[in-house]
Amino acid sequence: MKLGQQMKLAPRMIQSMEILQMSLTELEERIEQELASNPTLELIENEPAEDRPQDNQTNTDGELDLSDPGEADFARLDTYEEANPDAASNTFDEDKRSPRDNEGFDFDSMPSQRVSASGEERSAAKIEAMAATPARGESLGEQLRAQWGVVDIPDPLRPIGEAIISFLDEDGYLRVSLEEVAQKATRPAGANEWPPPTEDLELALQAVQLLLEPAGVAARDARECLLLQIDAQLDSQLERQTDGSSEHDSIAVASAEVLRHARTIIEDHFDDLMKNRLPKISESAGLGLDEIRRALEALRRLSLAPGKRLVEERHEPIIPDAIVEYDEDNDRYIAFLSDARLPQVQINREYALMSKDRGVPKPDRDFLKKNLSNAMWLIDAVEQRRSTLLRVIEAVVVAQREVFDHGMESLKPLPMTLVAEQLGVHVATVSRAVADKYLMTPQGVLPLRSFFTGGMATESGEEVSSNTIKSALQDIIDNEDKAKPLSDEALAKALNEKGFEIARRTVAKYRGQMEVPGARMRKTFS
Repeated sequence: MKLGQQMKLAPRMIQSMEILQMSLTELEERIEQELASNPTLELIENEPAEDRPQDNQTNTDGELDLSDPGEADFARLDTYEEANPDAASNTFDEDKRSPRDNEGFDFDSMPSQRVSASGEERSAAKIEAMAATPARGESLGEQLRAQWGVVDIPDPLRPIGEAIISFLDEDGYLRVSLEEVAQKATRPAGANEWPPPTEDLELALQAVQLLLEPAGVAARDARECLLLQIDAQLDSQLERQTDGSSEHDSIAVASAEVLRHARTIIEDHFDDLMKNRLPKISESAGLGLDEIRRALEALRRLSLAPGKRLVEERHEPIIPDAIVEYDEDNDRYIAFLSDARLPQVQINREYALMSKDRGVPKPDRDFLKKNLSNAMWLIDAVEQRRSTLLRVIEAVVVAQREVFDHGMESLKPLPMTLVAEQLGVHVATVSRAVADKYLMTPQGVLPLRSFFTGGMATESGEEVSSNTIKSALQDIIDNEDKAKPLSDEALAKALNEKGFEIARRTVAKYRGQMEVPGARMRKTFS
């Protein structure tokens, strides 16, 4: 035996943080799932105000009176959990709230859930939205397997090719060795022997690379990917010249010559190309700098992710989580959440009463208590998310007033730790609250996270954000002499002359964040 302290996160605390981090779309889906699986949760009916029952008060003993419950009573998670400590201890688990946990539970004896008019309208709108949603496109593997099924190859190679296709990543690369493919792949149907011989593996890989489109799939590295695409274009040029179908033979020949130069550079001088050693390539390959530049232009038209050409990248629409508007009367900006699309839910009264009725069998009451606890926790977690998110946004609106007036160039340093201290929460809570959240502002739709940035003080003592420094750094790089690009030390000196006291290491860090290459890679040759 030993005595010790241990920090633990309760399951519901973990899930509360997950709810806080969810976007509006994810939260809507989560609530819909709970509505479908939890019988004690229902949509709020849009009843006329005069027909709504008044919220009940607590009785003299301080307990919740369930004789004629109202909506507000069931929205208070703490009151219910105090009255039902056993139910409150249950974790929010979809498996645990399954009716199979209580095989004797009679669902027919339960009152049917009421479906409100708003719920019917919401369902109709959802059906309409689902009908307008485009069908899911075929994955990269599905499309390649469809191509592989119609190519003319020897039968022993067909199952091997299918196994290779199953190991391609989303970019179309084969990141594992052929030996691993043979060892890890499940024996495909039609395979005579498994694992297959090394010779068959190589032949199948070559067939996948040469017969399937787009060119470059199943490459094992970037160099091989580029070579496969160049060879495919050269073959296409040769076919047009042989068939006499090209109306511009001189242009086709010139393009073929450029492609051959590009192939020489990739095949024999790939490392020098990656380090921008163009004079060395010129000397070794016997090519002029103009020829090398034309070859590089041809290479820029190739893809380093051929698999993405088959799978269209879907861009989900951005739904602002809050709207920031200007209040002319008080000369301030106000923020409010735009979560009206979320389903408004409440606890079913009949089920809540049944959970307290001693005449109901105990297994049934336990099942109801567990689901009531889950439902009330979800209601409380959603409300807590609304409160936290609105408080964070209001703090941002006050701190970044000039951004809403003039744009992101007026962004001030705003660390998350400062907002966390103001709100009395942990910085991780602020980080989760701003994740994947967007604001509709007079300056457009902006990511909430973009308002949080570090910064520094200028020589005049003015606080400037790192975004302002990056903008100044980008301006210096854009106007430098590309034949003699500035080193990080020279960039730091140029920023110092503009009033930004910044070290060379910080310049290198910002340059990396901006995805700007070093001086050697920015250099051009005449």
